[in-house]
Amino acid sequence: MRSATANKIFKEDKRFEVRSAGTDKTAHTVLSQEILGWADSIIVMERHHRNHIRKHFPDVYQNKKIVCLYIPDDYDYMQPELIEMLNAKVEDIYKRKLI
Repeated sequence: MRSATANKIFKEDKRFEVRSAGTDKTAHTVLSQEILGWADSIIVMERHHRNHIRKHFPDVYQNKKIVCLYIPDDYDYMQPELIEMLNAKVEDIYKRKLI
């Protein structure tokens, strides 16, 4: 629900073009070479997502900016605390030019 929430709250932000995908094979949209190839920068929620990219898409891992937000999977879709955390963390990495 973290990525789906982020997609929802940032899809209207003119600074970003966003797509959401999951690393689990049961995800609504499973992470793929096509999605990763489309992205200029990649934001992941947890370290194991970054490790998944490193293992399964090593060329992407070596050549794209990947930023981890370190947000645990403890939230429901559009939960206010999650929205607040996403806004703060994405604003911080944007201001620091990490994405």
